[in-house]
Amino acid sequence: MQLRVNSVNVGLSKPLILGNRTVSSAIIKAPVAGPVEVTWDGLAGDEQGDKRSHGGADQAVYLYSAEDYAWWADQLGFELAPATFGENLTLSSFGAGPVRVGDRFRIGGVLLEATGPRIPCSKLATRMGDSGFAKRFREAGRPGVYTRVLSAGWLEAGAQVERLAGSESAPTVPRVMRLYLDKEPDPAELRQALAAPLAERTRVALERQLDRVG
Repeated sequence: MQLRVNSVNVGLSKPLILGNRTVSSAIIKAPVAGPVEVTWDGLAGDEQGDKRSHGGADQAVYLYSAEDYAWWADQLGFELAPATFGENLTLSSFGAGPVRVGDRFRIGGVLLEATGPRIPCSKLATRMGDSGFAKRFREAGRPGVYTRVLSAGWLEAGAQVERLAGSESAPTVPRVMRLYLDKEPDPAELRQALAAPLAERTRVALERQLDRVG
């Protein structure tokens, strides 16, 4: 299966109303034409409104799949445009089998490494106009993939993508999300996940889970 970049998406931080408070968020992104530079901390022209929870070297580029968008269209009864979930790169597919932490994506001279899932929050629910959507997103098990940048460079829509498999012992990205959210996660699975090259925020969360149940 030949993978490609369907859309390159960026956005600047803007006020977002969450109930009775206003926060800064860059979840609303839009596709851009032409080459975009990718550096260690993400795409040029893109921002994160809440840098305590998003962005940084371990969560620099967020990927989502057009195949998962097609699944959501079937569930919701309407099409979702690229960047609806705030991803930087909308790929045609993630390829055969679920992505594992440590899998890599080569796009021209850019090399990305999967570090874990996107954990949905109230900002995504607000973006979707559905107060229960964060829970629905979690239960769907289609979280997209956060990546770190191993090799910087330039990319654009239409570019071919090569997925490079990492360790077969590493957890899948959806499994990491379940471990993150599970009230009674398996300690052995947590230890196995912690051996993978996780994003630091995710690692801290799983270490807390292990301290609690292990």
